[in-house]
Amino acid sequence: MNTQQDLNFDYSPWTFRDNASTVQRAAQRERQRILAGKNGITIGEGAYVSPLAMVDPDSLALGDESLIAAHAYLTGDLRIGSNCTVNAFTVVRGTISMGDGVRIGAHTSILGFNHSMEPSEPVFRQPLTSKGIVFGDDVWIGSNAVVLDGVTIGSHAVIAAGAVVTKDVPDWAVVGGNPARFIRDRRTPRKPADGQGAAPSGDGILRERLAFFAGIARTDAPAIIARSWQQEASGTDGFGEGRYVDRPGAAATVRAHCDAVEIADLLLRTTPPQLSRDAHVDRLASLQDPRTGLVPEYGPDGLPAAGELVFGNGAATYHVLSVGYALDLLGSGFKHPIHTVAGTGPADLAERLNALPWRKEAWESGAWVDAWGTAEYWNLARTADAGPESTGTLETLFGWLLTRVNSAAGTWGTPSADTRLKVVNGYYRLTRGTFAQFGLPVPHPEQLIDTVLEHGADSRYFAAGRQNACNVLDVVHPLWLARKQSTHRDADIKAWATIQLNHALGQWHPGQGMAFSAAPESGQQNLPGLQGTEMWLSIIWYLADLLGHSEALGYRPRGVHRPEPAFLLPTL
Repeated sequence: MNTQQDLNFDYSPWTFRDNASTVQRAAQRERQRILAGKNGITIGEGAYVSPLAMVDPDSLALGDESLIAAHAYLTGDLRIGSNCTVNAFTVVRGTISMGDGVRIGAHTSILGFNHSMEPSEPVFRQPLTSKGIVFGDDVWIGSNAVVLDGVTIGSHAVIAAGAVVTKDVPDWAVVGGNPARFIRDRRTPRKPADGQGAAPSGDGILRERLAFFAGIARTDAPAIIARSWQQEASGTDGFGEGRYVDRPGAAATVRAHCDAVEIADLLLRTTPPQLSRDAHVDRLASLQDPRTGLVPEYGPDGLPAAGELVFGNGAATYHVLSVGYALDLLGSGFKHPIHTVAGTGPADLAERLNALPWRKEAWESGAWVDAWGTAEYWNLARTADAGPESTGTLETLFGWLLTRVNSAAGTWGTPSADTRLKVVNGYYRLTRGTFAQFGLPVPHPEQLIDTVLEHGADSRYFAAGRQNACNVLDVVHPLWLARKQSTHRDADIKAWATIQLNHALGQWHPGQGMAFSAAPESGQQNLPGLQGTEMWLSIIWYLADLLGHSEALGYRPRGVHRPEPAFLLPTL
């Protein structure tokens, strides 16, 4: 029967070295002799293995002064360095390699194996796999943490209690949460509770968080794109089977293909590997209707949907943006002019602008202008020298906009007493395709900032858990544009950006990307997919840039949400 002191050693094995009796030391040596008699087990000097621990590995190298407490469960191929502690009720299984000085809190699970879950077989029949887990030196794993197969945890890292680690952790990082996310660098001092001493470098912490986020995004990008490739989709367009979907189970869409191209370019600076670059270009370019120049959505057979294409209606209008920029990232462009815009004269354009529902549907009107300006850009990009005669309608467009802007709000359309949502969201779409895309200053930037910040304070859209990608993008981009011209309310802009950036950085789903919406009631939009991932990656860049730290991400949008103008109007 174990004495109270024996139990103390079992649950607090670090007390054994200084307090054990001769009899207790002899019993421990016998315990280790029996274990070491098994093939593949070696135990270093000064180590302690509780007799209450289940140690049944295929191989084990336990380093000097390392400790295994009561009810720990160890199996698999294990390499544990010196001065490591596996505390009570901890599970260490699979292929595990630990450096020196690794401390593992009680009730933690280190699981260096996995199994598949193909629907054709019951789970208990699925084969096991093991990528292994690697720990550096001087690592602290808090109690109740879970570390999953395939993870490398860098030296000097700290894993917070209860964390679920699904991705690699860099040296010196402190991570926590489920899934574990970067909190800070251990080397960054924390402000003491009494307020004395130097405050931590907030900018340094933010840059580290941004770099950590971008690293995870790059690691996950191939899997995110691959999970949205629907190999069994049918099609008779000469490219074989396979289409992109926003997420598994969704229908194939043209936009999903374009989002895959944007994500691959943004994070990997390459093209999605499911097709060659030429095949991507051929597939997207072949969708364009040569008569109108518009790109329809897929039909049920995988071919372009039949029916009349009208500029301003449906997916074909947004495809002016998404397909155009995807082809641009692929080093190509549309085969045909966008004829529905190319044939528009100045008088006709002014008539169309006057007919838009600016008062009732500011977003719809702004989206129309966005698509028209972008279509005009692609048409101009097809000509080697865009002279004044080819930019006449653009002059009409900008003249109309500059004389119709609401000078009190800095927007097109008038905000209502109840909401500014449609006016601000319409402003983003309008200026994205005009002032931003053509490198021109926006009118009344200070009034705009006031309007946008007032909208950004609306808890219906921007409180924690209420955000969606459109609403946040449609605030951050106007603020970013206006801030290029004015420092008005700079502190308020930074405060809003900080709150939204903290939220956005915490919304990554390992191996899946980001959901369009954070609101649980948003249905399918609450599921991670290509659209949400593409949009939030750009949003995070703009938020970080407002705070002066976008370079820490190591990426810069080059597609639909690019910060640089796509085209500069010719000067005299």
